[in-house]
Amino acid sequence: DLDAWLSDQLRNALAPLDLPLLIRMHGAAANRDREAMERWVEWLISARETAELRSEEASRGRALAELLVSWDLPRAQAWKPLLARSQAAGFALAAVSWGVSARETALGYAWAWLENLVLAGVKIVPLGQTQGQQLLERLVPRIPDTVAGALAREDFEIGASCPALAIASAAHETQYTRLFRS
Repeated sequence: DLDAWLSDQLRNALAPLDLPLLIRMHGAAANRDREAMERWVEWLISARETAELRSEEASRGRALAELLVSWDLPRAQAWKPLLARSQAAGFALAAVSWGVSARETALGYAWAWLENLVLAGVKIVPLGQTQGQQLLERLVPRIPDTVAGALAREDFEIGASCPALAIASAAHETQYTRLFRS
C-alpha cells in the first residue's frame, strides 16, 4: 500500500508540481531574481490544498533558511523571509550556491523526498528496515524519468490534483490525537 501511495504521489504531486517549481526556483536563484523566486514560491504555497500542508511547507522552509544563514550562504540572509516560506526555495538557493545543476538539484530533492517518506512509513506502518530498503530499491529507478518530465514541463502544465492527500491532510488537521505533524 505504501508503494502504491508513494508511486501515486511521485507521479501526481512531485512530478507535475514540486519539481517543475523547484527547477524554476533554481533558475531564479541562478539569475539572482528575487521577484521570480517570490512568484514561484507563491505558486507552490497556493497549490498546497490545506492549512496543514502550507504550515508544513513553511516549517521546513524556516528550518532550512536558518541553516543556510548560519552557513553564510550568499543571499541567504537577504532572502531569508522569502526562503523561510518554502523548503524548495532554500534548496534551490543552496544548490545554485554550490554549483549544482537544475537537473541534479531535482534528482537530489526527489531522492530526499522519497527517502523521508519511506522512513516515515517504516516508523508508522510499521514497516521493517529491510522492507523500507526494498521499497526504495523499487521506487528510486523512477526518479530520473520523473525529473526529465519535470524539466520538460511548460509553465501552463504545472499543477497537481491529489484529492486523497488533501482529504487525509484535512482530516489530520482536526484529529484529536496526533503522533506528529507531517
